[in-house]
Amino acid sequence: SPHATHHSVPVPQEAGPTMVGDEHSDPHLMSILGATKRTTLGNNFSEYYVNDAPRVVLDKLENLGYRVVSMTGVGQTLVWCLHRE
Repeated sequence: SPHATHHSVPVPQEAGPTMVGDEHSDPHLMSILGATKRTTLGNNFSEYYVNDAPRVVLDKLENLGYRVVSMTGVGQTLVWCLHRE
């Protein structure tokens, strides 16, 4: 589908905060999730975070029509990849 949207959700821990996007993420979706944009000292890019635990974020995204396509672990980080038709 030409309007397909992919969204990655890297998660550093089981409780919040949860990183939900980068500086190029859809601002409307970020506002629906209640995310705030942060720039970590020393980085020249920003990321969106919410205080919710990953399962809360995944539930919100599911209600918006996103489905988990894959999940992987990178060190201490869990990354969920979601897709919406």
